[in-house]
Amino acid sequence: MSQINICIIDDHKIVREGLVELIQKLGDIKVIYQFESGEAFLEAIPLEQKPDLYILDYSMQNINGIEVLKILETKDEEFKVLLLTQHFDEDIINLAYNFGARGFLNKNCTAQDLKFAIEKIVTVGYNNISEILKRVKNHEAFPTDNKSNNIDLTSRELEFLTLVCAEEEYTYEQMSDQMGLSVKSLESYRANLFERFKIKSKVGLVLFSFNNKLTEPFL
Repeated sequence: MSQINICIIDDHKIVREGLVELIQKLGDIKVIYQFESGEAFLEAIPLEQKPDLYILDYSMQNINGIEVLKILETKDEEFKVLLLTQHFDEDIINLAYNFGARGFLNKNCTAQDLKFAIEKIVTVGYNNISEILKRVKNHEAFPTDNKSNNIDLTSRELEFLTLVCAEEEYTYEQMSDQMGLSVKSLESYRANLFERFKIKSKVGLVLFSFNNKLTEPFL
């Protein structure tokens, strides 16, 4: 794996410095940007060098992590965010996923937890789809403006969506092998679904399937 470039957004200097020190010990992972507030980060978009992953604190003054996510998706069509939380609040986590977060970690996580989450999000696209599936199966439908009573999917789109929601956490390369299509074709299916149903991420596809009971394990 080539070097992973990270951007940290956290309004506590000691936390930022601790994360940088920790990440320096994780191998080919480097912090290339640090921001002391959500406002400073959003004002700097687009960055001269786009990071592979943003590590975003939820509990910041003036503008919290969820509000940063809401604005970020209007400035960047494709971004990967790992949200840091002090406590696991279901509403916060659900909203974070709805607005494009790819994973979350408690601030008391270990170095190995952090390394695993970073590498998983960068290589697969999200951290621990099994955790996401567990959460959505145990809750009512997520609040969304994108629900429709007329979900018209082709058989291939439905097959693609089923693989996205599978607990095996398939990569696009693995999905392309199973469907007998190129990765480029799968990216086309993804782009069409994103555009038609105003979805922003793979996690959004999982929530979309859950909300509308389209594939296993939500049927």
